[in-house]
Amino acid sequence: MKKTLLALALILCGLTAAQAEVRYVTDQSRIMMRSGESVQHKILRTLRSGQALELIESNPETGYSKVATEDGQTGYVLTRQLMTTPSARDRLAEVERELRALKEAPEQLASKLALSESKLQKLSADYAQLQETKGRIEQELESIRRTAADSIRMARERTELRKTVAAMTRQLEDLKQENRDLSNEGARNWFLVGAGVVILGILIGLILPRLHIQRRRDTWGSL
Repeated sequence: MKKTLLALALILCGLTAAQAEVRYVTDQSRIMMRSGESVQHKILRTLRSGQALELIESNPETGYSKVATEDGQTGYVLTRQLMTTPSARDRLAEVERELRALKEAPEQLASKLALSESKLQKLSADYAQLQETKGRIEQELESIRRTAADSIRMARERTELRKTVAAMTRQLEDLKQENRDLSNEGARNWFLVGAGVVILGILIGLILPRLHIQRRRDTWGSL
């Protein structure tokens, strides 16, 4: 009984909990994940070299570790087939990827620089076009202002001209009326002069014969 308890204690002490620890499959082509801690247990799946696994626990007595895949499946694999770091092949692939990225970085930077320069040139051209448009609009606005000022001045001059024409029209009407008045007065004066001449002629015609008759009488009386 004591031997049994001691064996159980040793087994329990030998179990190492390693929650959330990550282990990697060794550089072998494939390893088997089984349903239990022996080769007699069912093979659940094969794991590829360098695949990351979550270490749940390890059993030094059996040489198996309980692991979980990224998709959540749990099983047992040989502890010696696990590594604490990625495989050399995976590290080499990662280094090669980083190296390619470093090599491509200058090209990408050059491409980005060329794109930025192209955008800068386009923006400069757009800015120059906007400046040209702005200048043209300002000229048109100034022309409109001058036209508006000329229109106001012409309207003012037209109003003054209308006033002048109205004043001259009134003066002309006054002159016409005065001319008519003078014409009527002149005709009346000529009529009076003519009438006076006629009357004077009549009087002379009446008086002269009498004067001749009187002279004759005086002459005959003196004889």
